[in-house]
Amino acid sequence: MRDQNKTARRAEIAQAAYALLEEKGYAGTSMLGIARRSRASNETLYNWYGDKTGLFQELVSGNAAEVRALLERHLSGAGENPLDSLRDVGPILLDVLLGPRAVALNRAAAADQTGTLGAVISEQGRETIAPLIGQVLLDARSQGLLAFDDLDDALELYLNLLVGDLQIRRVIGRIALPKQEDQARRANAALTHLSVILAPN
Repeated sequence: MRDQNKTARRAEIAQAAYALLEEKGYAGTSMLGIARRSRASNETLYNWYGDKTGLFQELVSGNAAEVRALLERHLSGAGENPLDSLRDVGPILLDVLLGPRAVALNRAAAADQTGTLGAVISEQGRETIAPLIGQVLLDARSQGLLAFDDLDDALELYLNLLVGDLQIRRVIGRIALPKQEDQARRANAALTHLSVILAPN
């Protein structure tokens, strides 16, 4: 199978897996069900992914790669005010973290008794987001816009201000995906609070 065709088939399989995950949950989603929904053979799925856990691990990795590419595009403006970059990327990050795919994957991780998916989500999420946001915070510090000693503490503070408990409330079905204007409002508020808490003397 040509690489282009294989990529297209993998995208169709991923779409089927997400659809079944939303409909039936992780325990109710089977490789056979995904194969039927995507009109692929069960043998193909096992050859490509190994098992259901392997398939969902690839979905996590693919989602993380998309997030990274998205953030990199919006944080690549050389010479821009780093806080303006955070203002722009905050709503995008919220939309991704609270979107249907992230919710579906987190619900799958909660239902995975092996803990494998949860570990992959944690690793991929942290590795995807932290270096990018961390570099923006360092740029803001170098320009005298923020003051902090420990980057990890500053990063944790920003993400807590931005996301808070919204993601867990989405995963347990307590809230709907916030509207874009609400995401922008929250991102602005997070940046305002961050600027006050980490204001240079």
